Amino acid sequence: MTTVLHQACLLLGSNIRAEDNLRRAVQRLQESVGILRVLRISSIWETAAVGSDGPDFLNLALLISTPLDAAALKSQVLRPLEAEMDRVRLADKNAPRPIDLDIIAFDGTPVDGLLWKHAYRASPVAELLPELRSDEGETLGQAAERLATGETVCRREDLS
Repeated sequence: MTTVLHQACLLLGSNIRAEDNLRRAVQRLQESVGILRVLRISSIWETAAVGSDGPDFLNLALLISTPLDAAALKSQVLRPLEAEMDRVRLADKNAPRPIDLDIIAFDGTPVDGLLWKHAYRASPVAELLPELRSDEGETLGQAAERLATGETVCRREDLS
């Protein structure tokens, strides 16, 4: 029997001990042998917190392959890892957090409509999936360039 592998793009973000927490989350995901395989990792991008006065965020994107469907990936891998890293979901969706793990695209289909609205989402994901298209036909690479002019977003060359 052949196992169907899906490709997903994840967005990781943190603004509490961000460097350490991003590094830890990537390491834990890479250790998920049999559940997922990390194919590519974007640069780390720094942006101001959106919707709050919290500390700046660091974000990166991962391209992975997994036999899990999107719901199982979220419930069996991403949410448990967030809990392990002390992520508490509050009524304030923009509150500071040690880690945020989101599925941005699954099997080549965008699943996050905010991807074309915020540079902190578009910039790291565009490194991995520049040709991903919105319903209106704009590529993610084009959106990242457009959004970078309106938001302060900075590739952190000093972090890897």
